[in-house]
Amino acid sequence: MKVTFLGTGTSQGVPVIGCTCEVCRSVDYRDKRLRVSVHLQVEGKSFIIDSGPDFRQQVLRERIRTLDALIFTHEHKDHTAGLDDIRAYNFSQNKDMPLYGEERVLEQLKREFAYIFSGIQYPGIPRVQLHPITETPFEIDGVLFRPIRVKHYKLPVLGYRVGDFTYITDANHIPEEEMDKIRGSKVVVLNALRQEPHISHFSLQEAVDLLTDLAPERGYLTHISHLLGPHREVEPTLPEFIRLAYDGLQFEV
Repeated sequence: MKVTFLGTGTSQGVPVIGCTCEVCRSVDYRDKRLRVSVHLQVEGKSFIIDSGPDFRQQVLRERIRTLDALIFTHEHKDHTAGLDDIRAYNFSQNKDMPLYGEERVLEQLKREFAYIFSGIQYPGIPRVQLHPITETPFEIDGVLFRPIRVKHYKLPVLGYRVGDFTYITDANHIPEEEMDKIRGSKVVVLNALRQEPHISHFSLQEAVDLLTDLAPERGYLTHISHLLGPHREVEPTLPEFIRLAYDGLQFEV
């Protein structure tokens, strides 16, 4: 499996509009973070988890020419706002785009993108197939996805394990029974918003502690805000097996 981080930033991205902090003024490309999303190439298939506002820019940058399905972690705008841009794949692949998400998430998409689901099918609108999922493992084109239930403050969110890769974003609590589903993953991605505690996201130390407990071969941190600090300063403070993800980072699992 080949994994590409399409975006590693929080809901405002980095730099933040109007901010003049050290991180937002940084010229280090690793401190330029689009909204969080990841691309998986596995068994000849192409999947993206979450389509935030930067979706078009991300898939153009990575030259992702085919997409077999779009999978959602939850319904917040920084994870769904780019849905309209799947139209290009509708045209090039001549098929509807499969969308996978919990029933609650799919209902929110119907409200946010009402024109897609209205009775009047205006020419050129996105064409989609909705696939409701639960916490039960499911397959897409023969590839097994194992949902991981986490909490984003009070909102239930799904992470996913695909083979030896686990991806979790927008969480501040993982129940022990869900931790057991993650254990044994070779690579675990976890959100780490900032240095200080936050009501709905893991802080840097909380994420490091969780990854240390899980003990994967490699851990990556994502959904990072400008409050975490410059990449070049933060990464050397981390355990050797944990790295800060950055936009465009690729690796094999």
